[in-house]
Amino acid sequence: MADPPASILRRKDEHLDLALTQQGGATAAASPFDAIRFEPCALPELNLEAVSTTSSFLGRTLPAPFLVSSMTGGPARGEAINRNLAIACEALGLPLAVGSQRIALENAADAGLRGLRRHAPTTLLLANFGAAQLVRGYGVNEARRAVEMIEADGLFVHLNPMQEAVQSGGDTDWRGVLEGIAALARGLERPVLVKEVGFGLSAAVARRLVDAGVAGLDVSGTGGTDWAAIEAGRADDAFDAAVGAAFAGWGLPTPQALVEVRAVCPKAILIGSGGVRHGVDAARAIRLGADLVGQAGPVLRAAMTSTEAVLEHFAVMTRQLKIACFCTGSADLAALKRARLIA
Repeated sequence: MADPPASILRRKDEHLDLALTQQGGATAAASPFDAIRFEPCALPELNLEAVSTTSSFLGRTLPAPFLVSSMTGGPARGEAINRNLAIACEALGLPLAVGSQRIALENAADAGLRGLRRHAPTTLLLANFGAAQLVRGYGVNEARRAVEMIEADGLFVHLNPMQEAVQSGGDTDWRGVLEGIAALARGLERPVLVKEVGFGLSAAVARRLVDAGVAGLDVSGTGGTDWAAIEAGRADDAFDAAVGAAFAGWGLPTPQALVEVRAVCPKAILIGSGGVRHGVDAARAIRLGADLVGQAGPVLRAAMTSTEAVLEHFAVMTRQLKIACFCTGSADLAALKRARLIA
């Protein structure tokens, strides 16, 4: 296979740099989650240390309801990121979803991917490529290759029509994508999940995907990494920059997406990501209907530092989530889903 064009590798590096810039103040920044307020319980009648944050996902029991969401999947710069994430997820028992494997599938630039299972022998790993490729020759065979490349336990197909539309040379013919996803759900011997990339999954689209046979949904709403703003920031000319900039902030906030999708897909595996800054936001997402909480941007800076930084990040997240449970009188996540909110 030929090496990927330098322009593609440059684009991936620019995506990382701009995502890091957006996440610089993510912990303190305002978020749609701020509108969700728990009623405090001054008499929890619980032992904080006995509060359970265990969850389940694709048949696995997890010590905490966290998923490391898709970030980077192939350029050489991603090798250290993927390694740090894999080692940390193995130590923590958390699932890891890699970024897009399109470059790795079509070229030889697969640094940090083929050796991922070596760093995470028991971790639940999820492969990934874009839905737009399903009308450009990708199908079950390519999905199997993506899964086999990292010995994955399942596959994420990501939906990013807005990003493609504002990106110069993006894939903008999406006719037939739903049937392509349905074909994967029927033909792949692993669970197929679908995620947005930060603009939100609507209830109507979620219902169509569940009816198509997907195993789970990540609503990935606004509030986290803004790919329209990123594409505007890396545009080569004023025209593309102006087009992309107008769509900064476009989409469905994660809390709203969770409520609406859960209402129409009551039994679906539902992942809440997009704007999750800390364990309190994770508690809010679970209360609104999420089974699992995904993070990408907030974990990226830690992953670029060290494995230890990733471990510390999730130790803080887990402690925050436990305290949110304790101070709402919730002994576990099932009880947290019933915790009272302040209107």
